[in-house]
Amino acid sequence: MSTNVLRTADGWWVVRGDRAVPVDTKAATTAELLADPDAVREAALSDEAGTPVADLAALSPVTTPCRVVAQMVNYRSHARDSGFTGDIPPAFFRKASGSVSGPGETIVRPAHVKFLDYEVELGLVMGASLPVGTVVEERDLPSYVAGLVVTNDVSARDVQLTKTQFYESKSYPTFTPTGPHLTLLEPEDFAHLLDLRLTLSVNGELRQDRTLADMIVRPAQALTLLARFQALDAGDLLLTGTPGGTALKAPPKAVEKIGALLPPAVKWKAFFKSQAKNPRYLRTGDVITATIATPDGRIDLGEQRTPVASAN
Repeated sequence: MSTNVLRTADGWWVVRGDRAVPVDTKAATTAELLADPDAVREAALSDEAGTPVADLAALSPVTTPCRVVAQMVNYRSHARDSGFTGDIPPAFFRKASGSVSGPGETIVRPAHVKFLDYEVELGLVMGASLPVGTVVEERDLPSYVAGLVVTNDVSARDVQLTKTQFYESKSYPTFTPTGPHLTLLEPEDFAHLLDLRLTLSVNGELRQDRTLADMIVRPAQALTLLARFQALDAGDLLLTGTPGGTALKAPPKAVEKIGALLPPAVKWKAFFKSQAKNPRYLRTGDVITATIATPDGRIDLGEQRTPVASAN
């Protein structure tokens, strides 16, 4: 069975129900914790009563600096929402690790950003080095992936679309809420990955709800494709794409064809004028709730709850 680990300013904890037991380790980083599995195991088997989880202030269980890589348009439902048809070539982009924040930390919208969007994503936390040229089969996943986290690939859509700039639009501080748990997997747990259900709600309204069965490029293939050009190390993070239901959706085909005839400045002005009427973009005071779990609870990454605020 999987083991849920929490990180606070005081160290690492193994979560057991509504209580948590401290891990006796000197590990300061995620990579160092993964290199000390005996300490995690001892905490999981401890008879100690532990501390109420509600009394702990969780930090991101993925420590920085680290590599943060993300897959683009990797769910069929998101591809439909984005106006893609036919085969979609696998694509990756990088995010600054400075965007990683805790599971309860406020998401801060920069003053120049008007269209802030959400994307719940399953994060794979590497447990070993993935050299360039590595081929990962399904049976190899436990050798490279140590665990899973809930992530939210927060996106400044007006920056992303007008500049065709993924790195900036998704890398502002607090734009990758991560956690609460680092869910460490046993080899047998990997057979249940496709049962994982991702959900995201805004102010209690369900916006995203899909299982990994909707995924286009699954983890083993994604790691193989990524390893053609990018090495990863223990503690690095791969975001695996988001399902449909984000605020941004492709315009109708007729509108898109008309827009293609316009000068870029005119086209984007018209597009964002229409987007201003879309109530699904994030606003100050919104609260985002994101979860990832299997229906039977065998794997449960916990609940991420993040408020939204605007920079002063």
